Amino acid sequence: MAINKNHEFEELDGVKCGIVEKNVSPERVQFLKKLLEYNHFTVVAVPSPPPKAAPAPVVKVAEGAEPAPLPPPPAPETFTVGVTDYTFNPVNAIFGRLLHTPDGHVVTQAYWQQKETVSHDEVPYYERGV
Repeated sequence: MAINKNHEFEELDGVKCGIVEKNVSPERVQFLKKLLEYNHFTVVAVPSPPPKAAPAPVVKVAEGAEPAPLPPPPAPETFTVGVTDYTFNPVNAIFGRLLHTPDGHVVTQAYWQQKETVSHDEVPYYERGV
């Protein structure tokens, strides 16, 4: 049971893991895996369970004809990403400036969210001069 929403852990492939993100695309898995392995974490990624689907709607047809249910749309392939350090908390790691990029910069929130391709080290507000 998680302490709060930001500190989740569960068993992935038989290993207790701290959850980094759920329902992520394969491209996001590769980004997170590269970044977290660079920071000396062991990454576990497993396919996310498919979402619970509502029953397929039945289309009314003329009498005597067989109703054909519409086929459900294919579920997108998503993954759950975790690290074997089940005390890992991504929020604390980002804002605590604990993660670094392969080029030596501190991981910022924009870099983590892949809004920027290069992490720009920001000086924390408490280290700035007045």
